[in-house]
Amino acid sequence: MSDKLLNFDKPSLQGSIKIPGDKSVSHRSIMFGAIAEGTTTVEGFLQSDDCLSTIDCFSKLGVDIKVEEDRVEIKSNGISTWKEPHEILYTGNSGTTTRLMLGILAGSNISSVLIGDESIQKRPMKRVTEPLKQMGAKLIGRANGQYTPISVEGSNLQAIHYKMPVASAQVKSAILLAALNAEGETIVEEIETTRDHTEKMLSHFGVNIQVEDRMIRLHGGQKLTGTHVIVPGDISSAAFFLVAGAISPKSRLELTNVGLNKTRTGIIDVLQSMGASLTIDISENTSHELIGALTIETSDLKGTTIGGDLIPRLIDEIPVIALLATQAKGKTIIKNAEELKVKETNRIDAVVNELRKLGANITPTEDGMIIEGPTPLHGGELLTYGDHRIGMMAAIAALITEGSVSIDNHECIAVSYPNFFEHIEKVTKQ
Repeated sequence: MSDKLLNFDKPSLQGSIKIPGDKSVSHRSIMFGAIAEGTTTVEGFLQSDDCLSTIDCFSKLGVDIKVEEDRVEIKSNGISTWKEPHEILYTGNSGTTTRLMLGILAGSNISSVLIGDESIQKRPMKRVTEPLKQMGAKLIGRANGQYTPISVEGSNLQAIHYKMPVASAQVKSAILLAALNAEGETIVEEIETTRDHTEKMLSHFGVNIQVEDRMIRLHGGQKLTGTHVIVPGDISSAAFFLVAGAISPKSRLELTNVGLNKTRTGIIDVLQSMGASLTIDISENTSHELIGALTIETSDLKGTTIGGDLIPRLIDEIPVIALLATQAKGKTIIKNAEELKVKETNRIDAVVNELRKLGANITPTEDGMIIEGPTPLHGGELLTYGDHRIGMMAAIAALITEGSVSIDNHECIAVSYPNFFEHIEKVTKQ
């Protein structure tokens, strides 16, 4: 782990970036390909630390997975042919891997143990283990299943009707993946619509799944069939360059290959509500996911209020949205975002602490933060807390500060965006 010193002298950003593959879709492409019978090919896979943790886990289960740059081939004869792993399944820093695999393994015929890194070992798992136990899953973990390591003894599952107490795509997905091997029809009711990559991809793999408003129905016993998956670019990664282009002087950036799934485009809604100069060009619909290009230019921004059902559509982008708000005229209020407290770190505290070091006028609240702007920012020594989103926010802030910004443990950004700094260098070179 090392510090990275950034000093850009307020550059104009110009050029085009092809956004790397979506992390959520990349995870699921491996998982569903491993569950499916036949060969699955994945194009545009994100070779990040998190997604490689998913591949490592399924390789330990005996699934044949070959990776060549952003292309992956998965050969499987279905979940019933997986082998019991000799080793503990290590999920790294990936909450998606950990929580979804609990759902998958709960209805398998093998026993295994899941553990993650120091951050994962502090993140709440009871939100997943509780509904899985209601289905008959045999799970044992620290604090009655609240934390990893968690052992899973595959067992016969029964369908449930589950009303979600939190808005979480990971919890929803874990239940739906367990439902594939449960007897009867599982129904999941969401309190807010969350990212729907699982539902879309299950359909793409041949599963009959019904979605009506916030009610999802899935009959157990269905088989997945190997297929071809095209992974769109990750809009959560694009968000950092959208903000960079909006707040850096005399800038114009084109971001291509961006996934435009409507459950993920909250960042676009926020930029538009703040008056950003943004254009959208939808290009194709592949593997049930919409893809397009976004062009952002330097913008005169105004404060806004962000909350309610918008939050699940931009939860991972809130750190960089807070930075955006420091350059907007007036007050920006972010509320209903309690979920930030149980991410890789407590992102409410982390965002407020680090942006204050740069001179931002930002106040934490119980469920979000209040930012007053516009505020000129100065350099400083920033912490990432080992959280890739905080690290990327700090790097984007360095584009507009007077003076240099030092970032500790910048390597954590590889969790979701391995070539992040290469892309910054590309658009700052004049």
